[in-house]
Amino acid sequence: MMKKIILLVLVVVLGSCQKKEEPIIISPNLLHQSIDKVTEIMIHDIFSPPVASRIFAYPNIAAYEIIAVNNGEYKSLVGQVTDLTPIPSPKADAPTNAHLSALIAHMDMSRRLIFSEEKLTVFRDSLYNIWSSQNPTEFEASKEYGLEVAEHISEWMNEDNYKQTRTMPKFTVMSGEESRWQPTPPSYMDGIEPHWSKIRPFVIDSSEQFKPVPPPAYSMEVDSPFYKELKEVYDISKEITAKGDTSEEIAMAKFWDCNPYVSVTYGHLMFATKKITPGAHWIGITKIAAKKTDSDFDKTLYAYTKTSIAMADAFISCWDEKYRSNLIRPETLINQYIDENWKPVLQTPPFPEYTSGHSVVSGAASTALTSIFGENFAFEDDTEIPYGLPVRKFPSFAKAADEAAISRMYGGIHYRSAVEVGVKQGRDLGKFVTDNLNMKQESQLATTE
Repeated sequence: MMKKIILLVLVVVLGSCQKKEEPIIISPNLLHQSIDKVTEIMIHDIFSPPVASRIFAYPNIAAYEIIAVNNGEYKSLVGQVTDLTPIPSPKADAPTNAHLSALIAHMDMSRRLIFSEEKLTVFRDSLYNIWSSQNPTEFEASKEYGLEVAEHISEWMNEDNYKQTRTMPKFTVMSGEESRWQPTPPSYMDGIEPHWSKIRPFVIDSSEQFKPVPPPAYSMEVDSPFYKELKEVYDISKEITAKGDTSEEIAMAKFWDCNPYVSVTYGHLMFATKKITPGAHWIGITKIAAKKTDSDFDKTLYAYTKTSIAMADAFISCWDEKYRSNLIRPETLINQYIDENWKPVLQTPPFPEYTSGHSVVSGAASTALTSIFGENFAFEDDTEIPYGLPVRKFPSFAKAADEAAISRMYGGIHYRSAVEVGVKQGRDLGKFVTDNLNMKQESQLATTE
């Protein structure tokens, strides 16, 4: 009898010592942190703006599809995004956590798209250790499913023609045409991503769908529209630089610089100062909006996904025009015809001028964000604080896009036509994307957006 009592006590004691498995809670902050980590790695790896947009889009889609399958408020992108097929279903008897699987799929897709995988692996493994200690059963089931979905999205991604463009010839600068783009100082880099228009788009029909009007005809006649725009860049630059530190235009230019290729010369050495891309800046604005509205995990992911898809298609559209018009930058002509010692406020990025990439992408991103958070969404943009720049306030996403666009002319790297036509190109494209992406059930749109 005594042995039975002792045995019963041991069973009770051992049972009470076992840690109870609690459901793993995945907050939207974990998604923000994961995307911030990927952005940090992209800065380190120096990805071009178009490539960076691809790195944002696919992980978001992988995670979003898991949420769409598990939350009736959201709709799958299958049938809406080019060539995407349904993701696998989770095992019926598996204790899968949709948010956990979505974040794991996001991290795994991101890992496949960056160079410095070990930096993301350290971040991922630290989370894996926490989750496996909280609830090993739920973690393993969710991990298995998340990785399965990542593999499915990866197979779709690998058919977007990106790998083929890696083997295509470099951009050739042809002599004999003064209007054609030429590499610019200080590093005189080759034209970046001349074949990006061949990347499979997500929502737009083709890279040419939003082909803008051509730039003003090249002419160095002083009364020609082209020369007037060139002279305007020079005159504005001289005017705003004369103001020094008080220039609001220079503050705008620096805030929206977002050039990952800035080179600094120190004596005989040249090195790069690393910055975020235009797409990363707008991803940062997406985080700001999600946090301000206290959006849950699903809406946060929805916002990231819709915005990143619009930006990815915007880069495809913009780069199609850049290498079609192949227009020379203001810096080259001003140095040759007006002032050989002139330098722009910003360093000229290494690709043709028309249309302005930041203008197109800002127009598209702002349109996507407006469709989610509303037209008069005021926010404080602290995205550039890590790079030593102060917060700027905006009354709406549209106003932020307007400032991003005109800042390129203040920076001396674009003509007026490139920014004005560019932001329209982006907004037209953004409207098409938002009109054709039905990501939320109709009954939810009126109450949440």
